[in-house]
Parts: sequence; structure tokens; C-alpha cells
Amino acid sequence: MTRSSIGSRLVVAAAAACGIVAWAVSPRMRSDAVRRDVPQVPRVWYAHRGLHDAGSGLTDAYSAHSGEYVALARRMALRAGYGSADYDGPLAPENSLASFAAACEAGYGIELDIQLTRDGQVVVVHDSTLMRVAGDPRRVGELTYEELCGIALFPAPSRPGDAKSAPAGEASERTVDGRAQHVPLFSDVLRLVNGRVPLIVEYKMPSLDRWDEGCERLMESGDRLLREYDGDYVVESFHPGALRWYRMNNPSVCRGQLAARADGGSKDISARLAGLLALNWMSRPDFVAYDWVDGGTPAVRLARALGAVMVSWTVRSPEECERAGMMFDRHIFEAFVPSGMA
Repeated sequence: MTRSSIGSRLVVAAAAACGIVAWAVSPRMRSDAVRRDVPQVPRVWYAHRGLHDAGSGLTDAYSAHSGEYVALARRMALRAGYGSADYDGPLAPENSLASFAAACEAGYGIELDIQLTRDGQVVVVHDSTLMRVAGDPRRVGELTYEELCGIALFPAPSRPGDAKSAPAGEASERTVDGRAQHVPLFSDVLRLVNGRVPLIVEYKMPSLDRWDEGCERLMESGDRLLREYDGDYVVESFHPGALRWYRMNNPSVCRGQLAARADGGSKDISARLAGLLALNWMSRPDFVAYDWVDGGTPAVRLARALGAVMVSWTVRSPEECERAGMMFDRHIFEAFVPSGMA
């Protein structure tokens, strides 16, 4: 075999490999989106888990900007009728009705997370357990919605005359007096927002390696509520199966693949492939929501070049937002007050 023939074969092999990569990473075809009248991700700022004064992102690392953000969250929550100005506990903790009302008052879109309770109710909460948000180690899926109503999110230290914060696993009186917030029903969130701002709805799945009846129930229940909702929304998930479900069952909905680059030492093949967007062939997303820190990776750049709208998560300072702006088209934010248009 001559050198020229070997070279030709290598060129063909390289072209084929590039074609396979492009096929795997490609988003939904534009012609299909136009035919189905699929909306794009609205161009607004998206408040991560609502505009909140307790929870995600409010750490010492972002204290230079988070004070203004928390003040805005509390001011907007008060304007929406939640709590009172002299209450020193959280008025609008993450993923609460108050935080979503605050985001609506400020005119921000909302990113939120949905799961199922033990009694099959769709609720809005991020973590699989309540440990971080309420000091309760139980899993969301082990509790009924009625039980969740008695557990305060980020309970404040009690003061004389206040109802006491509940120990883990016990009901809290604070959740019924209008001051403390609890995990809300998704239907109540939709009723509150009522089309005022667009939503990014994340379907939370146990893992990338698992798809079971519980996943199917969450998809069916969440989609049923969204079909009845008269407002702008898009859906997303880390699990390509969730987007594939929408591809098969409700293809006119704008769907997005959530992803992040897997740790270099990770042995989780699914996580590594998802981080490379190599499972997009399953979901054929309209947008990709990616950890903004890795927005310059080849997979992200390729997906954008192939037509995917890129959404950053989660920017937490003006500096991070400026850097992410060179790589992403929309932004999910927290811990600082963004300026200008998204």
C-alpha cells in the first residue's frame, strides 16, 4: 500500500469520525423546530431557584455582591405580600413561593426544579433530601406533600414569642403563619407566576444510569401540568432520557440538555459522555445549559456552532457574567443583581 493511499484512508477515517461526533452532538434540526413552531428560550435573565434571600450561591465567596441581591429579593418578596419588614428570618428561601413571587416582581425569568413526593405530588425542590434546606435528612420522595408543608425552609433561630423552628422530622408552626416557607406544589407555582415571566423547568432524576417507573411518572405528571399552563416555558434535564421523552411525547416543547464536564478521574461513563454532549443524539435538544466555567470546551463550542442556543449556569458575579457572555446566549444567575438585557 502506497503512502498516498494510506493518507487518503486516514483522511476518510478522520472525516467519518468528525461526522459521527457532529451527529452525536447536534441539536434538533432547525427545519423540525420551524415545522412544529417550537419557541426559543426567551431572552431574559433567569433567577436560579427564584430570587432568594437564603440558599444556593449565598456564600462568603460572593459576599461582595450578594448583599444587594438579598436586599432586592427581600424587597420584592415584601412587595408581593410575603412576610413583614421586621422579620429577621428568610422571607424568600430558594425554590419557595416567595422567591418566585419576588422574581416576578423584579421581572426576571425563573429556573426551578421538580420532583415527586411519596403520594405522587409534583413539588418544586432541588436536592433529593431536605438536609441542606431544612436540616431534615429525609428524602423528598419519602415524604407526602402534607408532611412537607410542616417543614420550614431555612428556618430562622427562634425569638421570644416566635413559633420555634422544628427539629428534623417534626412539623414547624412557622410554616402556617405566613412567615416561613415550605416546599411548594408545582401547580401552586404555576398559578402564582401565571405567565408573568418565562420559566425553565428542570426535571430532577435520581441518576443518569437509571430510568424507571418513577421517572416516567414525573415526566407524565409534570407535562400534564405544563400543558394546562398558559405561559412561556422550556424544559431541561441532565438525563437525556427526559428530553427523549419530550421528543417522543410532546415535541413542540422547547427542550434543553443540562450538562457539565465530568471530573477527570470520574469512572462514570454516562457522566463523561453527557459532559461531552455525546448523548445529544438521544435528546436532540433545542438548547444546551452548561456549567459556565467550561463554556470554552470543544463540545460546547461545537454544539453552539451547530445551532444550539447556549444557556449558562450559574453565574454569580458581574465578572463571571462578563466571561460567560462570550460563550453563552442566555444566563441563569444568582447572588448578584444583573444589569442590562440578558
